[in-house]
Amino acid sequence: MRITQGAFSFLPDLTDEQIASQAQYCIDNGWAVSLEFTDDPHPRNTYWEMWGHPMFDNPDAAALVMELKECRKVYGDRYIRLVAFDASHGWESVKLSFIVNRPTDEPGFRLARQEGRGRLVRYTTTPYATDRAAGSRYGA
Repeated sequence: MRITQGAFSFLPDLTDEQIASQAQYCIDNGWAVSLEFTDDPHPRNTYWEMWGHPMFDNPDAAALVMELKECRKVYGDRYIRLVAFDASHGWESVKLSFIVNRPTDEPGFRLARQEGRGRLVRYTTTPYATDRAAGSRYGA
């Protein structure tokens, strides 16, 4: 199952050149770019681990692509996303985020149905990846 979170998630994976073009667009708009990674891509898991520091004064995308390659060496078996943060007054929030690396096997989510009093029905999504311990959820 392909996880669809962030921009471009319904498109084929972006190449490093396309990632650099998107990063340059963010930099040209004055947004700080950073990389984050996780092995639990649940939609409500908004706190991914940060790779390095946000790049506030980065003049071009080459540094980001270099950091992405280093991050892939260490965490290539996990999800990695690029995040662009707009610190301008009135926004102070993420303007763009998209996945730039995926594990080779994406197990997806299970849907658990819970029936309560009366006709109350609740649904919960749980990632299959969390059946295994953190750090060993993907790969061999």
